[in-house]
Amino acid sequence: MPIVTVKLLEGRSDDQKRALVEKVTAAVSETTNAPAEKVAVIIEEMSPNHYGVAGKRVSDS
Repeated sequence: MPIVTVKLLEGRSDDQKRALVEKVTAAVSETTNAPAEKVAVIIEEMSPNHYGVAGKRVSDS
């Protein structure tokens, strides 16, 4: 059973997260030949305070 974890900054709508789960499931199923009903997708949301790029927190931009 493939398990995919997606980490995102907070702020996506339920519709966006629903579409993400559907498309990730389809892509994993297609590329691994795993049945879609066996693909698990976990979304982990992060505060911009907990993520940095190029030495700076995203929340400081």
